[in-house]
Amino acid sequence: MAQRSLFSDAEGVDPALVDESIRALGASLPARIRLGTSSWSFPGWTGLVYAPLGTKPASEQVLARHGLAAYARHPLLRTVSLDRTFYAPLSADEFTRYAGQVPDDFRFVVKAPAAFTDPVVRKSGSGEAARDNPSFLDAAAATAVFVRPALDGLARKTGPLVFQFPPLGRRLLADVPRLAARIAAFLSRLPRGPLYAVEVRDPQLVCENFAAALRHVGAAPCLAVHARMPPVIDQAVAYGLDTPACPLPLVVRWNLHAGRGYEEAKADYFPFNRLAEEDLPSRAALARLARLTAAADRDVFITINNKAEGSAPLSVEKLAAEITARQTD
Repeated sequence: MAQRSLFSDAEGVDPALVDESIRALGASLPARIRLGTSSWSFPGWTGLVYAPLGTKPASEQVLARHGLAAYARHPLLRTVSLDRTFYAPLSADEFTRYAGQVPDDFRFVVKAPAAFTDPVVRKSGSGEAARDNPSFLDAAAATAVFVRPALDGLARKTGPLVFQFPPLGRRLLADVPRLAARIAAFLSRLPRGPLYAVEVRDPQLVCENFAAALRHVGAAPCLAVHARMPPVIDQAVAYGLDTPACPLPLVVRWNLHAGRGYEEAKADYFPFNRLAEEDLPSRAALARLARLTAAADRDVFITINNKAEGSAPLSVEKLAAEITARQTD
């Protein structure tokens, strides 16, 4: 059995034994580049990230509570996206518990609650709009409920704080410059210090106007590899992220394979232990952007969902290999 992590707890979830080639790949990956996954509680990752718990995989519930320390021991997993915060905020104590399970150089990508990015309150179950959301773009509430607890709990292990906006509808998108200014004003009223990143689901916002508004307040676009959005390289060009002169970090969430629905991909790719449908164009584009950004001495955060190609840890491995194979390009 693999050696018990210094960060593991009484439940005893151990890291999987990984091949020396994976360790060598991790050693060759530039320190500025942090790759990881969206969450970590997947029994199908047994043998890839986790050792079996006894004679069988640890359950999703056990991994959710106790798997992070083992996850962070993987040579390629230097970050993780905390997605559960999109649905409900966490306390500073909960963030502190997560931070205590990972090494000093690990960073968390944290999604802001939808309460501050969705312009409507949605009906439970159907997701249909019920009424206008009074906390949409409320900076004081976002600071108290989300930003301060994250910073207090994660401290130096805080990575990008990502505000993901759902499709915003015709009323807001009718005036993109005004919408961009509203989002920028909201970000400007948040505490200074962390990296704020903005992810959108409307292609109309992938434009220089929106990029300039974010730059003005020191925020970064979060590139969304998603079926609703343009190819990731097109997003990078529109936001000006494809040039060494760009001062911004690279923040990417590789969410969903092009042409796929979320539930469809989830059903087809389960249990997420194989690359079921590789996305070679996105991988190549992300590798090039990561190399370019790291070479300019800027940080790179790329987190990958199982619904991108079928198995997020294997996608990380393939992406890391693509980055390191072409570092001299």
